[in-house]
Amino acid sequence: MRHRVSGKGFGRNTNQRKALLRGLVISLFEHLKIETTVAKAKEARRLAERIITLAKRGDLHSRRLALSHLPNKKAINKLFDEIAPKIAHRNSGYLRIVKTRFRPGDNAALAVLEFVDYDSLVEKKEEKKEKKEK
Repeated sequence: MRHRVSGKGFGRNTNQRKALLRGLVISLFEHLKIETTVAKAKEARRLAERIITLAKRGDLHSRRLALSHLPNKKAINKLFDEIAPKIAHRNSGYLRIVKTRFRPGDNAALAVLEFVDYDSLVEKKEEKKEKKEK
């Protein structure tokens, strides 16, 4: 029975599962979009949205809490300095899951996990590159 048991196990022990989800969330913050299985995307979204909510507050305590969940300074700095100010107007629902295809090897359902404001985040990034080139 699974009464009051939340989350997926993914057939891994706790340390492996935490490492998997942390890696997915770090990749999401670095690339703003990732493709993974539907189940992994749903679990990664839970963790990522909690960290994004901390980033919106933007104070030192929130940054330290985020680092305790996701020990990658580069990803946390990008989240707090670049991503969070652009999505500050949202109360929740920062990420979307779009089902894309089935993986040829094992027929697993794949999905893209991306920010809802992905287009505006990417446009700003391209504008910065153009300014650097000038």
